Amino acid sequence: MIELIENMPAGTVGFRAVGTVEPDDYKNVLDPAVDELLQQHDKINMVYVIGDDYDRYSVGAIWQDAKFGARNPHVWGRVAMVTDHDWLRHAMAIFGPITPGDCKVFPLSEQAAAIDWVGGG
Repeated sequence: MIELIENMPAGTVGFRAVGTVEPDDYKNVLDPAVDELLQQHDKINMVYVIGDDYDRYSVGAIWQDAKFGARNPHVWGRVAMVTDHDWLRHAMAIFGPITPGDCKVFPLSEQAAAIDWVGGG
């Protein structure tokens, strides 16, 4: 599931992947929160935490993630991936430079720094 991270800085949104991520997590949590952010701000500044309690993405969630990432490239601001999973760090090293916006990976121990960076600090 995808959980909303509370108490994020103004103009930002944060999520945490827990267990198995399903398509409804995008429809019910991620998409509405990002749409609400874009009603008030012109950029998506987002923290996404994938910790030890994350298991996997379902096939349908992978499709939802691809659609989510295909949003207008001009709306992407700062995106922080917070994880200790090596495969995600490597994927971000490969795909981060070619994605719109500014992407950065932080270890789980630096989640507060990731939130600060996404918030413009």
